Amino acid sequence: MPSLRTLLAVPVSLTLLALAPATTTKPPTPTPPPATASTSPTLAPASAPTTAPTADAILRLLTTQGRAPAAALLTREDPNTRTTSSTVGIGTAPAPTPVTSPITTHYAQAGQDIARADHFRAGSITKTFIATVVLQLAAEHRLSLDDTVEQHLPGLIRGAGNDGRTMTLRALLTHTSGLNDFTVETKGVVPLSPLQAVRIALTHPPTDPGRYHYSNTDYVLLGMVIHQVTGRSYATEAERRIIAPLGLTGTSFPGSRTSLPSPHGRAYAADGTDVTELDPRVAGAAGELVSTLADLDRFYAALLGGELLPPRLLREMLDTRTAHGLYGMGLFPQKLSCGITVWGHNGRITGSYVRTAATVDGRRVLTFRVNTTAIADPDLEPALLAAEFCPRTS
Repeated sequence: MPSLRTLLAVPVSLTLLALAPATTTKPPTPTPPPATASTSPTLAPASAPTTAPTADAILRLLTTQGRAPAAALLTREDPNTRTTSSTVGIGTAPAPTPVTSPITTHYAQAGQDIARADHFRAGSITKTFIATVVLQLAAEHRLSLDDTVEQHLPGLIRGAGNDGRTMTLRALLTHTSGLNDFTVETKGVVPLSPLQAVRIALTHPPTDPGRYHYSNTDYVLLGMVIHQVTGRSYATEAERRIIAPLGLTGTSFPGSRTSLPSPHGRAYAADGTDVTELDPRVAGAAGELVSTLADLDRFYAALLGGELLPPRLLREMLDTRTAHGLYGMGLFPQKLSCGITVWGHNGRITGSYVRTAATVDGRRVLTFRVNTTAIADPDLEPALLAAEFCPRTS
């Protein structure tokens, strides 16, 4: 197999906007934490109201048991958001209702050097933006989800058993292409062009095509498809189709810019090293985004509330059958201990971990973040989501 140094020397002929951070882990397993006082808060039996600690209380545990320097969350509840069918492929979304009640938000933080308005790296939450753009292009009949990669990027996917002639855009969106995740080799720290990232993946044979296999390469390719179809970068398309219309003033694609916009706090690696300055060209369309808590809440509320996609394509986005119940298209479901299922995505990049979850209609959204790469106690995340979304007795 060619060395990484050799691969990075390959000339770039399909250059897109510069790359960025991504999550290299699969979506969290939708399993409630064990009910032990020494690990995480006790959760209620399925469908029962819970007297467990609040989300704010669990947030504080992220800085103790979770060993994060700081953590923050922002919830948003909009009683006026239109509802959509939670059954994929059945029914249509009703029309929006007039605004009659105010949107409510709640912010909490734990630890130092973190604030509500901070900009931070959102990692693979970028994938939800990219998937939305692709589905909008499908709604405009500029591409089909059943198009092959070969139709848009002829001759690109060849080698080690990989073949773009049999690989569809649907497979990329649902992580069922079998393509190797290039960040396994680069460890998510080597800045690359999209073509360089793809060429690294193509030195490895596919992993069980048709089965769910989370790969950042899938979304780098989708970024290239967006450029090929529109003549503009994925960043430009996301900005004009999503960021500007929704007024997401704290959200951007930084390209090669290593600094964060102001205001921002510091970001730390697991060993405590300050990694606030980071070259975002490490994952491209798989994880470039910089955002804020409020912007991510607004985006997922709009997306699931039907503001960005027609009902048919929103149902496609939520359809997890291709990925065997594990992933839709840029979104994944997580069933909580009380039986409620929330939808969203996570994002992991050196110095930042973010998770957004929402009810299927987008009426209620939670985004939380820590200013380090990972949470030491993985049981805290599902506990926090359950505390926010499961019914409570008080």
